[in-house]
Formats: sequence, C-alpha cells, structure tokens
Amino acid sequence: MSMDAESLRTFLLSLPDVCETMQWGDNLVYWVGNKAIGGKMFALASLEPDHGAVLSFAAGPERFAELVEVEERWNTLPAAELKDLLRSARSLVYEKMPARTKTALALPAGEKKKLIAAKKRAAPKGKKK
Repeated sequence: MSMDAESLRTFLLSLPDVCETMQWGDNLVYWVGNKAIGGKMFALASLEPDHGAVLSFAAGPERFAELVEVEERWNTLPAAELKDLLRSARSLVYEKMPARTKTALALPAGEKKKLIAAKKRAAPKGKKK
C-alpha cells in the first residue's frame, strides 16, 4: 500500500521533534527541530499539481545512488519502505546536528517551547526563524 500526501504528512509529524513549514511556493518542509533553535531540514514534499508527486529527503551518498536508480515515485513505494527511508532521513540529519541543538531538543516540551519563543523574539527584525 502506498502513501498519499496527507498520510505522508501525518507520519512525518509523528516522528520525534519534527516541525513543518510551508516554503518556496507550495512545498511542505519538514525539520528536525524548530529552525529557531538550530533545526535542520530533512524532507520536502511538493504540493504543486504540475510537479507531480515530488518528495525530497536526506539519504546519504550510498543510499542516494541506490534511490536514483529506482524509477518509481514516492507515492508508489510501499508505505513501510517509504517510512523506513524517512525515519533514516530524520536520523541522518539528527546525528549531524550540533550538541547545543540536541540539548535543546532534549528539553521538556514546556521548556523547549519557551526557548523557541525567546529565540524568535531575539531574531533580527525582517529575518524570521
């Protein structure tokens, strides 16, 4: 069974510390952690109808080469396989995050929310994080 855009979104938002933004037109961008505390993008899903089913995600050099060989679209991959790929993408990005960001992500939810709000208030005007 494959995944549609809404089930993909639901799955990605169920992963630990994942945030979603809408950027660059009609693209849903998924981050490990909020950008305000150093979060990093790990997946992007295009919602633009003329783009078809476009999903980009972190894969690492070896896995990227394998995936490029696959001629299937993400919405035709079996759901279990796609979920494994996306879990790996999140983990790959998380592992490369600086210690201070990982520490912020480990905070209790209330403290993390306060930290994000403080960082957003401290951001220079005109530059949203």
